[in-house]
Amino acid sequence: MLHDLTVHEVGRLLFAALLGGIVGLERELGHRPAGIRTNMLIALGAALFTIVSFQMASTFTGDHTRIAAQIIPGIGFIGAGVVIRERGAVIGITSAATLFVVASIGMAVGAGLYVTGLFTTLMLLGSLVIVGNLEQRFGLHAELMSFRITANAPDTVERVRQIVDQAGVRTRDWKSHRTDDGFLIEFEAEATLPQERDLTTRLGALHGRVETRLVPPVTPL
Repeated sequence: MLHDLTVHEVGRLLFAALLGGIVGLERELGHRPAGIRTNMLIALGAALFTIVSFQMASTFTGDHTRIAAQIIPGIGFIGAGVVIRERGAVIGITSAATLFVVASIGMAVGAGLYVTGLFTTLMLLGSLVIVGNLEQRFGLHAELMSFRITANAPDTVERVRQIVDQAGVRTRDWKSHRTDDGFLIEFEAEATLPQERDLTTRLGALHGRVETRLVPPVTPL
């Protein structure tokens, strides 16, 4: 019953699942969507489709890449499922891109390109871990921040909008109303750490109180 399953094919499937699981572990530890099981299954499925594509073409004659070529649009459909839009911000693009690369790793291993699959896995982990840490350290990654400004000047709203426009950051959810302390203005903006510091400094020149906080991302299910 197992005459169609060779040791080489078993090794390819196990190796693909292993590489996908390693990437998934990094995503799981970072509390990101699409963790160990998702990445393992995608790598395993891509490897199996690649193997089946070659086997069917060899047995019945045909294009060796026909079935494997359909993996790409299929992964695009799955990747779209982890991308959501929350408060105007797009969340999950990195996870979707990770699934895309994991699928390519599975295809490479399924085609017998073990070293290529392993090297790509190491590159993917490097971009997720090392580059990700550098972005966090130097504040290069834009995050959704909430700004709250309280000032007494009658033209506070106009001046705040002018300062924000000059800073060149994307904003949303503007709210403003009069309070006992003057004018209260609230808005959210996508900004890097240097942009957030610069904007806070500029808004502080209005001789009011400036408060900022990080808006926690919504993790897709």
